Amino acid sequence: MSENMETATLGAGCFWCVEAVFESLKGVEQVVSGYAGGTLAHPTYEQVCRGNTGHAETVQITFDPEVISFAEILDVFWRTHDPTTLNRQGHDSGTQYRSVIFYHNEEQKTIAEKSRREMDASGLWAASIVTEIVPFTSFYKADGRHQNYYSTNPAEAYCQVVIDPKIRKLRKEFQDKLKDDD
Repeated sequence: MSENMETATLGAGCFWCVEAVFESLKGVEQVVSGYAGGTLAHPTYEQVCRGNTGHAETVQITFDPEVISFAEILDVFWRTHDPTTLNRQGHDSGTQYRSVIFYHNEEQKTIAEKSRREMDASGLWAASIVTEIVPFTSFYKADGRHQNYYSTNPAEAYCQVVIDPKIRKLRKEFQDKLKDDD
């Protein structure tokens, strides 16, 4: 592992789904589910679910840029959720499920904006991308029941119906980027 680990903070719907996708990638050291982009300090899951804290369900990804770049992280991000639906992913709706990239520095901002332009022009989606690209301010880790949810609850209906298809897509489209044990 590189001594120069980097952090990406992304929202793409339910954090259980996003966490399951990114923890499978080579070069990703850690994925933590939590909340970013809101006004309330140390929000709870219940508060965020009400949709009035301004927070999005997000994951904070610690990664080795010598193994996987921020641009590659974003490529997976775009292709494993629908970035064209405003405040919604599947049946999950509300501002807490918005598609958002919280950039940690100007380089990430530049990469994210370029990536969004390229993906929007790619024709992968019929509608335009609505993903926000905003400066990172703070991240609040979700409580333990939300960490590693997919790996600890694979038989749960939500995991089978919503997360499993994302994992199958990830394995099909990004086989070369998966950790050896996946």
